[in-house]
Amino acid sequence: MIVSKCPLRVSLVGGSTDLQGFIDQYGIGSVISFPPNLYTYITINENISTDTWKINYSKSEEVYHPIDIKNDIAREVIKHFDLPPIIMSFNCDIPTSGSGLASSSSYLIAAIAAAYEFKGIKYSQAEVAKLAIKLERKFNPLTGYQDTYGCALGGLKQLIFYPDYVLQESLTTKVLSKYKTYLVPTGVTRSSTSVLETIDYTKSFSLLELVDKFHDNINLEKPFFDILNKGWETKKSASDFIVDEELVKQELFLKNKYNIKGFKLCGAGGGGYFLVITKDNVEEGTLINIDNKGVQTWNL
Repeated sequence: MIVSKCPLRVSLVGGSTDLQGFIDQYGIGSVISFPPNLYTYITINENISTDTWKINYSKSEEVYHPIDIKNDIAREVIKHFDLPPIIMSFNCDIPTSGSGLASSSSYLIAAIAAAYEFKGIKYSQAEVAKLAIKLERKFNPLTGYQDTYGCALGGLKQLIFYPDYVLQESLTTKVLSKYKTYLVPTGVTRSSTSVLETIDYTKSFSLLELVDKFHDNINLEKPFFDILNKGWETKKSASDFIVDEELVKQELFLKNKYNIKGFKLCGAGGGGYFLVITKDNVEEGTLINIDNKGVQTWNL
């Protein structure tokens, strides 16, 4: 049995500059993000009982031809690696549908890493991230670069996206160790594509400067939170679909209830999870830390 796990992704500053349209327009994108210690899991077992492919997720599928698989991730990975009849199962630590935590990219990376292990092929995390972009864009053409690289590679990092390559710089900060970091569910799910289609890139451009400032002040508490919060306000201005009346109401509720230093909505917007950084105990949230390992696989 092959088991793989991949962390989800939390973006701090720069989200939407990693989109292909933004990079095509400005020649560069940049984000600072980290994977939390919350994971997606993929298991692969060879199906020795029948000549079928079985896929277990929120639904169950059994098909005689991989092209008939409805689960996009399973179908594309099985086709790409020409996997024989297998049983592939999906699991995750928290509910992730429309979460803004790059769960589809995380599942895809875990599946690719598991397929490499199943085939006995050595791989690097960067290779998995690059292949994941290629495969995910077959069924989600607007997906950005930060999701796959942000999940596959462990640790806090700055990712710089050029038209032909990606650069990574590992970062450390003393600021987060002084606080508690939570993911708070909004209870609202959304399609990231429906939000990404509405992004005004001209209003996102200033995020590039904020990423650089965040990088340079990452160990200074006041600018750390000032830039993080300004990034959230800037991101909200890029589309009318990033927040709605319900999300504004929830944001005000949390900020009135807790002494919050850093706050933003994860992912493209429209729903999912809030990122909340505070010294208080947030009863509505899940406490997280930074994962430093990225995607991993085991042959059991």
